[in-house]
Amino acid sequence: MMRNSLRLSFDRLPGELSVFPLPDVLLLPNGRLPLNIFEPRYLNMVLDSLREDRLIGMVQATELAPDPIPDDAELFKIGCVGKIVSFAETPDGRIQLVLDGVCRFGIGGDFGLRNGYRRVSADYSQFQQDMDDPAQQLDRDVFRSLLDSYFKAKQISVDWDIVDNLEDNFLIANLGMMCPFNAQEKQALLEARDYEHMAEIMMSLMEMAIRESAITANDNSQVRH
Repeated sequence: MMRNSLRLSFDRLPGELSVFPLPDVLLLPNGRLPLNIFEPRYLNMVLDSLREDRLIGMVQATELAPDPIPDDAELFKIGCVGKIVSFAETPDGRIQLVLDGVCRFGIGGDFGLRNGYRRVSADYSQFQQDMDDPAQQLDRDVFRSLLDSYFKAKQISVDWDIVDNLEDNFLIANLGMMCPFNAQEKQALLEARDYEHMAEIMMSLMEMAIRESAITANDNSQVRH
């Protein structure tokens, strides 16, 4: 297999990282996240990142913060660094970009603000496996059946050709990001030990959602009768 010369190596991850705190927005390693940037401080962050290493740390705020998010909003202690892989400036002064999830990190400290956005100390030592190429983890038949039930319960339409052709780690990451989990559930996925553990958590969340949907449907049926 041809080596990807653009792929970042673990030892090149920066110890100081710009972070973009958002509630209910999740980036996972091997996930792909589109963002629409319009706040001046985060436009500064993107432009600085493009001049430097193209890396931005995505982290959830612990509570649903007001908009705009205050500079001192409390953050979860685990985030995921993403690499800008595409960007475009719009006529009205926004930047539309796409981040590829690279590696999770722990926040070790806060360096304060630079050009209006937050900088933190990033510790990747627990998550080196994020940048490895993991073996396939999923029993695809079992997982696909569960997905089918979950998507029906949530009334989500899906292109099964894409699902069936994604490698396990890309499938787990992108499903974790697109499914309507709450902030705590998303953080549980982010803090999983590895992809296998991430898949176990995701399957448990989906099973709970399916049961809740069935209970709700049954209750509604009883009310109608």
